[in-house]
Amino acid sequence: MVVSVRDVAAAASVSVGTVSNVLNRPEKVSPATVERVTQAIEELGFVRNDAARQLRAGRSRSIALIVLDSGNPFFAEVARGAEDRAAESGMSVLLGNSDERPDREEAYLELFREQRVNGVLVTPVDGDLAGLVRLQTAGVPVILVDHEDSASRLASVSVDDVEGGYLAVAHLLSTGRRRIAFIGGPRSIRQVADRLEGAQRAVAEVEGATLEVIEMAALSVLQGREAGEQLRVREPGERPDAVFAANDLLAVGALQAFTLMSDVQVPRDIALIGYDDIDFASATVVPLSSIRQPAHLIGYTAVDLLLKELEEPDGQHERTVRFQPELVVRESTAPATAR
Repeated sequence: MVVSVRDVAAAASVSVGTVSNVLNRPEKVSPATVERVTQAIEELGFVRNDAARQLRAGRSRSIALIVLDSGNPFFAEVARGAEDRAAESGMSVLLGNSDERPDREEAYLELFREQRVNGVLVTPVDGDLAGLVRLQTAGVPVILVDHEDSASRLASVSVDDVEGGYLAVAHLLSTGRRRIAFIGGPRSIRQVADRLEGAQRAVAEVEGATLEVIEMAALSVLQGREAGEQLRVREPGERPDAVFAANDLLAVGALQAFTLMSDVQVPRDIALIGYDDIDFASATVVPLSSIRQPAHLIGYTAVDLLLKELEEPDGQHERTVRFQPELVVRESTAPATAR
């Protein structure tokens, strides 16, 4: 049997309004009455209908987070950071996985709007932010995660991915590599486009260096393995001597294709660097060089920005936070002279 507020009121010999005050505004009730109502709640096993309370208040205690791929350890760490900051404010995080699909992103946005979340943190699938701007205009604060709004309409927390792409390829070039291949997902994903831009800038600075772009359907291990297989079957002289993968999952897949399915050796034949520096990067069969992003801090800061948006809707606070990436060198990019 579901115990109601009326049951608690009857057991404590008080009105329903008094029970409501004990639950929501205990300072308005005498200590003796609070104790009597609390005892009745414990004896009856009453559980408050939080959903109904939130509906009446017009806002929940939840924050929505929509990511491109919940299976990617980078986004898992972003979510962890968001949860840690939300918990400090007595809130919870609802997670949605767009799977890099605009229709799924839109469905989650509508679902979370209906649930009256306090705000939405989202890594957009593409650069079309019109729907997110409309959501914010409708009164739901939106914070972009690992993405920026070039028009400065939405607050954001991101990493300088152009600089990250530059760092990755400049490192490969510094080891003597000259034939670079970039393995990325769809260029409609802002992070992919920015990392490629940085790679192109680094190659343009070194005479004789070239950059081949291999665009895959998704940023996954399987797609990385497929791209690695495409390179593996080429004649040795037609292969790149280095690969920059747009994220670590692609890099892990390429590494599998090189080391588990052929005699191509990393880094002797092909140097390999990824992006994100997920925990698994240092534990691969050849420890993977990568570009580190502060994933936990990104999620934590995104919630912090959202709370400021809620407190100061007029925007009199910092609305754009951009972190700098960091090069992490491991065995997968040993210098060409060491081959």
